[in-house]
Amino acid sequence: MFILVILLSLAWTMQVIKNTLQVTISHVKYMHFSCGADLDTSMALHDTFKHSIGSICIGSVLVPVLGVIHGSAQATSLISGDADEFMFSCTNCYSGVASRLITYGNRWGFVHLGVYKKGFVQASIDTWETFKRAGLEPLIDSDLTSSFCFLCGVAGGAICTLVGGSWALVVYKGYATEVSIYAFLIGYFMCRVAMAWPQACVSAYYVAYAENPQSVQFDQTIPARIQVLLRSQA
Repeated sequence: MFILVILLSLAWTMQVIKNTLQVTISHVKYMHFSCGADLDTSMALHDTFKHSIGSICIGSVLVPVLGVIHGSAQATSLISGDADEFMFSCTNCYSGVASRLITYGNRWGFVHLGVYKKGFVQASIDTWETFKRAGLEPLIDSDLTSSFCFLCGVAGGAICTLVGGSWALVVYKGYATEVSIYAFLIGYFMCRVAMAWPQACVSAYYVAYAENPQSVQFDQTIPARIQVLLRSQA
């Protein structure tokens, strides 16, 4: 139990670090995409620590939990399809609950959290409502940025496991399993922190576009992609 508590503390701490970077970078990029202004990164980081660190700590707990629920609901819906079997009878209900919950805690809300200094839940709700008004829900549901960052984290963790486990087998063979597990977790979280930068840029781009689709800062990439998604679903 003590080891489990330590690992949970590590996971939460690394999530807070990652989300702090995400709020800071998304603030800088949002200002660039929305009005072409270049905000100093150190100033954005200072504002993040001053106004948003409490909300970031809350969001670091809510986002992984609600993300897992939403992802499992989407996977269940894809598996069930149009089947009428009893085991899939609650799929629509579960999907509806997951879709409702994701509005109260999603990673896109970190953009509004940094820019407008809102609470995390309110920022998530406002961001999702903005996506709905702009018709970006199909695009958001098919976004692979989070999956790409997750796979990068797994790859980084696997490399650390190979290195740490190989070293432990040579020096401390009796601890090879424990060292391999801890090396994977450390490598995974370090890669996720490093990937916070591109993830924040993508989030800021989507949110800035949703708030002002007619801005000259944007091209036709997003509308063209939405049209492709709508045709594929027809």
